[in-house]
Amino acid sequence: MSASPSKNFRRKRTPAPATRLLLIRHAEVEVAHQRTFGGQIDMNLSLRGKRQAKQLAGYLHSKTLDAIYASPMKRVQQTLAPTLKNSAPAQIILPELREIDFGDWTGLGWETVKNKFSFAPHEWLDQIERHGAPNGESGRDFRARVEPCLREIIRQHPGQNIAVFCHGGVIRMILAILLGLPLPKTNLFEIEYASITQVALHPHMAEVELLNFTPWRDLVA
Repeated sequence: MSASPSKNFRRKRTPAPATRLLLIRHAEVEVAHQRTFGGQIDMNLSLRGKRQAKQLAGYLHSKTLDAIYASPMKRVQQTLAPTLKNSAPAQIILPELREIDFGDWTGLGWETVKNKFSFAPHEWLDQIERHGAPNGESGRDFRARVEPCLREIIRQHPGQNIAVFCHGGVIRMILAILLGLPLPKTNLFEIEYASITQVALHPHMAEVELLNFTPWRDLVA
């Protein structure tokens, strides 16, 4: 007679695969809009930005992407275009992924904002968090726009790899939400043009696996 299995025996469960978000900032914009609060100005990429977008597409071609979400703004669409030519999934455009509205700061350079509104450029996230730019979005309004969109993307793609092509401000807000950080703390992270920040979402935690990786710079021999 064979021995009965122990009552204490439990079959080990295979952990569910992590959901991975590849947060991708648009490439370099036209010179006139660099080092300004561009926000919702619908600007184009510079020539260098177009080269960055092609190098980014080359890197992503070797990756498995199950879904692509994108801001409708031109600088994002121009960054994404070379990737879409490489047999990538069709993009899903979400207006909620557009850049923050900087209100009266829009189009102004860092020094102009410093002199006109009396705060240091590195404090811009603190200003957004507290009350927002005059006639622009506050941190609360910005989060209320981005977070439901983010949660729905994650809900739709459990265990998959999702590329989100968007903006520096949006990436900072997503990191603040996923990592449980105040928005100003994300000023500790550099979010470069055409960079990839990868976050793995496990049941118990969000893990940053890649931060500000730039194929156009980091893969140069």
